[in-house]
Order: sequence, then C-alpha cells, then structure tokens
Amino acid sequence: MKFPLLLLITVFSFLFCRAQPKYEFRAAWIATVANIDWPTRGNYNSESQKAEYIKLLDMLAQNGMNAVIVQIRPASDAFYPSPYEPWSEWLTGKQGRAPVPYYDPLKFMIAEAHKRGLEFHAWCNPYRAEFHIGKSSIAPTHITRTHPGWFVPYGDKRYFDPGNKDAQEFVVRVIRDIVSRYDVDAIHFDDYFYPYRIAGKEFPDYNTFVKYGKGMDREDWRRSNVDSIIVKLHRAIREENPHCKFGISPFGVWRNIDKDSLGSDTRAGQTNYDDLYADVLLWLKEGYIDYVVPQLYWEHGHKAAPYEVLVEWWSRHTYGKQCYIGLGIFKAGTSARWRDRTIIPMQIQDARSYATLGGQVYFSSKTFFRNPNGWNDSLQQHYYKTPALIPPMPWIDSIPPLPPIINDISLKGKTSEQQLRINATYIDKDKRLRQFAVYAFPSLEDTDISDKPPVKLIPASSDSLDYVLSLSLLPQSGKELYLGLTAVDINNVESEPGILQKLQRENENARWEIAR
Repeated sequence: MKFPLLLLITVFSFLFCRAQPKYEFRAAWIATVANIDWPTRGNYNSESQKAEYIKLLDMLAQNGMNAVIVQIRPASDAFYPSPYEPWSEWLTGKQGRAPVPYYDPLKFMIAEAHKRGLEFHAWCNPYRAEFHIGKSSIAPTHITRTHPGWFVPYGDKRYFDPGNKDAQEFVVRVIRDIVSRYDVDAIHFDDYFYPYRIAGKEFPDYNTFVKYGKGMDREDWRRSNVDSIIVKLHRAIREENPHCKFGISPFGVWRNIDKDSLGSDTRAGQTNYDDLYADVLLWLKEGYIDYVVPQLYWEHGHKAAPYEVLVEWWSRHTYGKQCYIGLGIFKAGTSARWRDRTIIPMQIQDARSYATLGGQVYFSSKTFFRNPNGWNDSLQQHYYKTPALIPPMPWIDSIPPLPPIINDISLKGKTSEQQLRINATYIDKDKRLRQFAVYAFPSLEDTDISDKPPVKLIPASSDSLDYVLSLSLLPQSGKELYLGLTAVDINNVESEPGILQKLQRENENARWEIAR
C-alpha cells in the first residue's frame, strides 16, 4: 500500500523499527482458577477487584501486549451472570454468590481491555467441573448436582465425561451463550481435555464406552469424543458471531517421534494425542480452530522436550492457521537455567525466525509484577518497543476497511515538546473499527506499509478520532518525514492509508510548521 500524500516531518533511520515485526500476537494469560492471577485470594469487593484488574491491564499494556486471555470459566462456573452455571467461588468466595456491589465482571473486563487496544480472548476450561472434590465450594445449582450422571471422579477432581453426548451439548450451550451476549474477540480452550494420566489409575469412562463405543478402539473413541466437541464448538461460535475466533492452547508435544514419524524428536512422558486424546493437528488441518498456542515451557536443550526442537516442529505444522508460542515466565528463578535473563529473549528470537509463527503468549500475568530477570525491561525497551498489529485471519475476513478521512491537524507546544493534534473520521459503515495506526517514513520512495510496523496504535472508542500525538514518538533527526494514518477493523484487517498534511522545519533545532 502506498501513501498518495503524507505528513512531512523529519528524516530518521528506521533500522530498529524494521527489526520489529509489523504483525505479532503478544498476549498473557490471566488465570482465575485458585486466584492465580486475578482477583487476589480473599478480595471479594467489586471495586477492589476492578482496581486490581485495571492495574494488571496497565502493566501488560506497558509491556507491549496487544491481547489478554482471561479465564472466565475455570471449573464449570462463571465470572459473569450465566443462565447455566453459578458464580465462581474464586470471584466471590462462595460458588453461586453474586458480586457485591453487583457488577458483570466479563462486561467490565472486555471494556477495559478494548479501551487499551487489547483483544479479549475468553478462556474456558472445557471439562473440569470440581476443582478439589470435597473441598471446593459447590452450589446446589451446579451442574454436578443437577446432572451427577454426566461426571466422573479422577484423582482429586471431578470431570465431565467427554463421551457423554448430553454433557457435550451442555458445554456447547455455555459457549454459545457467551459468544451471543458478549463482545469477546475469541473463545480460548486450554490443554485439559481428557485429564493428564495418573499413574496406576485409568480414567473411569468404561460404562460410557460400552454405551457409545460401537466397536471402536477405546483410544480412537476418546479422540473422536474430543474431535466432536471441537467441531460443535466451531460451528456454534461461527453461527453466533462469524468474527469470533476459536483457539486452543495444547500441551507442547503433539506426539513423540517414536510413536509417529510425524511427531517431534522428543521423549515427553505424556502427549496430546496419546494421553489427552487431543488431535490438535487434525483441528488445524480441517479448519476447526483458528489458532493454536502450544505451551513450550521448557528451556533450550531440555532432555525430554527441547524448546528449539519443538518451536521448529510447530512451525512446520500450522496448516495455514496461526500459531503463537506459549512461554513459561512463571519458571523464572526455579533453576540455574531459568535464572538466566537471556532465556526468554532467546525464545522470542527463535520463534520470530519462523515465518509461520505469529507471536508469543506468557504464563502467567502476575509474574510480570516482579519483573523477573528484567524481562519487563527487555520487552519494553527492545522486543516490544514498537507496537504490532495482531495478525489478521483471511479465512475470517480479508476485505480491508475504507481509509479514514483526515479533517484537520494542528501543532501546539514548545519546540522541544511539540504535539500534533489529529482529527479524523472513520466512514466505513460496513466494518467495525478497532483502532487507528500512525506510520512514519523517511521519504516518499519508502511508503510501503506491508511489512512496516506503526509508530503508534490508537484504540478507537468511536468512529471519530481527536488525538494528540507527542512528536517525541517520531524520528528525531533531520528536517522532514512522512506520516500516514490507517484504519484497522475488528478482524485486524487494515485499510489503505488516509492522508495527512505536510510538516517541515528549517533545521533540527527549529519548530515544526504545517506546510500549506
């Protein structure tokens, strides 16, 4: 895309900006189960919860994130008013008890995320129903009480039986309800399908297998159960909101190579395919999911699951869908290797070296509050210094919105602290706006934005923009520079650029002037 007319400001070396990707998914998980990230255990006051969440979002935005993945259904309970499931005990202290003062946490969390230009991915655990048998708070209306035959105990937890067709339909109804009522950008499932194996204990689904197995091998039958709910969820999400994405964050190893020539050169004790019965590659191939976030929480050179082996393996198995790498910042300081401040930067660099890998996701959010190994500084000052657009998904939408109309610009402030006020209007009534993107160029010959990151992303609260941009964000040397403005819709599809006027100055110490 080329700018026909542009804002002329100053010449600058763009080498650093060009080292940054234009498109990159940068997110963090916000876990609510057992109050891992939010809200703080024992904090059952609504206003205090809101303040905590805002503080968390501000920190993540400062670190350069452009999305959050927030757990809203940790154990067949809800962080929102649900017609199917009770309020979560981790929100109010007792399952089924509403917030006091009353508010809708999900509506609030989505609005605050969007206000900061962050996508909101609603994270739901598919099958966990009772987090700790005999110790969890369970409301009389909880599904384990009203339909106890749908569930089986395994270890210290209670799970939906994935082979039970009524249980599957219930989960689909829950997700359909979320997508129909809330402005979520994606539905996100984690790695817990069939639970991780417990040594010496078989998952107790024999009766269901006898009823529904129809002569199938038991392991193939289990995989078919998981496949079927993924297909049902995909259809339900698309029917309720064609723009809502569906993502899965699986365990980092699909299958070991000793079991399958397609598998990775790893020796993981458990795998998605053989133990969790999650055939993630099938879902990618068939387009049942839009993105995958393998949890690669191991270091380079790990004995059983080396990071460098797995990141390369996943780069070859995306099947045209998007793949972001899950990074385990929670492990900071747990061993000599994880006390090395270079480990996360190395993992980012490795992931960026593969064109098919489109971003990183961090577990978990609260770890960033202590700036482990200085990684906040690394993200802010280097790896995420330049904002990035979230990669668009052309199978959902590939039509660009109309460019914004620039109504007026003006300059204010002292020479050393000048600001540019931009007034613009988004006129496309067919495509919902997410944000405006500001670009800077050294010359008219270098105005192709196809691989150039923006200098500023401005979240859109309406179809009009009245924004004051600090010129300190722009290149600081030279006498001229070209700027342009684009519109980015809710599917992260970007418009052709709108037009800004020309600014110029006599020398590098002079005040900018608007060229008329």
